[in-house]
Amino acid sequence: MAEAARFPPDDPREWLNRARSDLELARATGKDVYLDDLCFHAQQAAEKAVKGVLLMRKACFPYTHDIAALLKLARESGLTVPEGVQESQVLSAYAVAG
Repeated sequence: MAEAARFPPDDPREWLNRARSDLELARATGKDVYLDDLCFHAQQAAEKAVKGVLLMRKACFPYTHDIAALLKLARESGLTVPEGVQESQVLSAYAVAG
C-alpha cells in the first residue's frame, strides 16, 4: 500500500490524511480487535477531519477532543454541518476511554 503524501502539521491536507488513516484503522477486522479500539479510531477520524476543515477555513480551535464543540465552531464559521456528521459527536466519549 502506498503511503499518502505528507504535508506540514498545520496543513489541512495533513489533518485529512490523518483522519483517513484513523478511519482505516477504525474499519479493522479480526477476532482479536477490541471494539473500544475501533471506536477510538473512529473518534480520532471524526475529530481530525473537523479540525482539518476548520484549518482550511482559518478558524481557530482549542485543544479538545470534544467533537460537539468542534462542530459548533464549524457552524459558527459559516459551515452547514450535515446531520450524519452531527451524529459523530457521540464518539467523543471514546477519545480518552481506552
